[in-house]
Amino acid sequence: MGNYLSKLEHIRCFIFDVDGVLTDGKVLALASGEQARSFLVKDGYGIERALLAGYTVAIISGGHQEGVAKRLSFLHIKHIHLGVKNKVEVFTNLCTELNIAPHQVLYMGDDWPDAEVMQLAGLPCCPADATQEIKEIADYVSSYKGGEGCVRDVIEKVMKVQGTWRKMEGERINN
Repeated sequence: MGNYLSKLEHIRCFIFDVDGVLTDGKVLALASGEQARSFLVKDGYGIERALLAGYTVAIISGGHQEGVAKRLSFLHIKHIHLGVKNKVEVFTNLCTELNIAPHQVLYMGDDWPDAEVMQLAGLPCCPADATQEIKEIADYVSSYKGGEGCVRDVIEKVMKVQGTWRKMEGERINN
């Protein structure tokens, strides 16, 4: 693991994979064909705080389920890229579109499809239960597992270092 502390102050954008990061990676196969996932509310709260403080939050995921898309939209994430075959291309296009340098991006992934894009990000991170290959790429391995608070962990770390993690009473993103 590299020294991630010095990189926290430069982060302006959080990019997350879904399965194994925002969820625990388990899929509940329903009779309807929907493959349901479970999201942690504390991760959602962290995302809300980041958005309110002016950070960009984006999703790049190979999976695509309608329920996942609805949850991410409910969280007011504007940059949602599901069903992605080439994560590097989407990452590069997002950086250009948002005028954000790769060193200003924290990317959190958990498995081999995230490896190449993690190597482009300024702060590659992963959950505690990521694959060994991904842990070796990550500058920071959260003590929390995927779907169990790893997203909130990295958002809170960045925002506390930058002085933007504060209680904003009464401030909520309007639904």
